[in-house]
Amino acid sequence: MFGSTKTTTPPNPRLLRIGVFYDGGFFHHISNYYRYAHPRRQRISVPGLHEFIRVKAAELEGRDPTYAHIVEAHFFRGRFSAQQTQAREKLYTERLFDDVLMNENVITHYRSIQGNNEVGIDVMLSLECYDLAMRGSFDVAVLVAGDSDFVPLVVKLNRLGVRVMLLGWNFEYTDDQKVLHQTTTSMRLINEVTYPVAMHEIMAVTGPIKDPVVRQLFVDSGVGSGHYGSREDEEEEGEPKAETYVPADPNELLVGHICTLRDGYGFIGCPEYPNNVFFHLSAVQGVTFEELQEGDEVNFNVEIRERGPIAVKVSKVE
Repeated sequence: MFGSTKTTTPPNPRLLRIGVFYDGGFFHHISNYYRYAHPRRQRISVPGLHEFIRVKAAELEGRDPTYAHIVEAHFFRGRFSAQQTQAREKLYTERLFDDVLMNENVITHYRSIQGNNEVGIDVMLSLECYDLAMRGSFDVAVLVAGDSDFVPLVVKLNRLGVRVMLLGWNFEYTDDQKVLHQTTTSMRLINEVTYPVAMHEIMAVTGPIKDPVVRQLFVDSGVGSGHYGSREDEEEEGEPKAETYVPADPNELLVGHICTLRDGYGFIGCPEYPNNVFFHLSAVQGVTFEELQEGDEVNFNVEIRERGPIAVKVSKVE
């Protein structure tokens, strides 16, 4: 009835209620990166990610993680028709992943793919999230997304007093066809949310992981062991192919080319590493950082640090 004065019982003040919303295409791409391009060669564990979200949200909110609970979880993605999926031999893989989501009480929202485009997924996610926020269903909304299309949603959530945690990734790699793939999280989105979390930094460790909350982010060592699909089942056009990761000798002089230059840092592509190698301006020798250009051939050495390989002693090949 219009103008209803129905009252509701206020939530337990000690309880932190969390809603998680996945842009499914974004998540699939990120998971494939860690499975096939990152040195760990491990997919993201959905239950492990949920545990990370619960603990991280409690930390950011200054709450006891014992009282932090994911009360809503929704996954949005475009889907091919049954006939198209069968032709691509993806039915079994999709069913396996659906089982993973169901086991974690994640509600799936699928939309038919038009051509090869996932049209309307951002709108579906935004409407569902905003509707639940209007009902007071959660205190913190967690977005697993990177697109600036979600900025209007975050603006609306801010007005409602709902805090927003964003799980974002920035990385790049060159596939076996020498095609550069980049994933970045919108700065507009980062600037609008309450708690931006740089997941690529947290998950960059290539050696043994001491923090159990971070360790379980990966399927093989995380909470649960559900592996959804084989290499043949999961490979898609444009996804990285599996390569053997063999760290180079630190004393070996490598040759590569600059793929990307940013404000004070860049990435170098070379055959020895499946991912492009990061370098800081302080590593440049012989020329200034400003004199470098994308495409320049360079010599460099590599140091293997806790968060992966770093290019040092970078010099331009004349």
